[in-house]
Amino acid sequence: MQASTPQEHWYTLAAQRHTSCPLTTTDGLQFSIALFVFIDAATFSKSNLNGSEFHVNFVDWIPGIFSVLGMLIINSIDKSRLSADNFSYSGDGVAWKARVVLFMGFAAMAGGLAGSVTVCLLKYVVREASWPALWFGVANIASNALIMLSSVVLWVSQNMEDDYTYNLAL
Repeated sequence: MQASTPQEHWYTLAAQRHTSCPLTTTDGLQFSIALFVFIDAATFSKSNLNGSEFHVNFVDWIPGIFSVLGMLIINSIDKSRLSADNFSYSGDGVAWKARVVLFMGFAAMAGGLAGSVTVCLLKYVVREASWPALWFGVANIASNALIMLSSVVLWVSQNMEDDYTYNLAL
């Protein structure tokens, strides 16, 4: 199928380049495992099989929300903007602004991981939860760590240069 406009041609080339990378597939697998682990713990906590007084509440979801928001922020930054000079993009200080936004994304993900450790310690470890209930906190930590790892893998895989890629500039 031929692209009819230059925008469609650019999109099909970018889509082919990003979907053919095995790291992108690895990232999707890590992110889906992270969601599965946490949703599994959340559904088990509300089921009849959970015989403890511990349940996954909104407080347990907050670190994951911050991690996903950090992932979205980080992967919205193109690597070329981090070293952009004033003439390559419109406006002044593009590289500085991109670095600040990238830092905010990493800070949100680090806050999500630290929040999941804090929730696990204060809600499950301090109150001496036994293993089936302790899994809720461990799953929260594992899912946030996998989201952080998948975000880094996705950002690196989408921004690395191929050996066979030619950058033509006019």
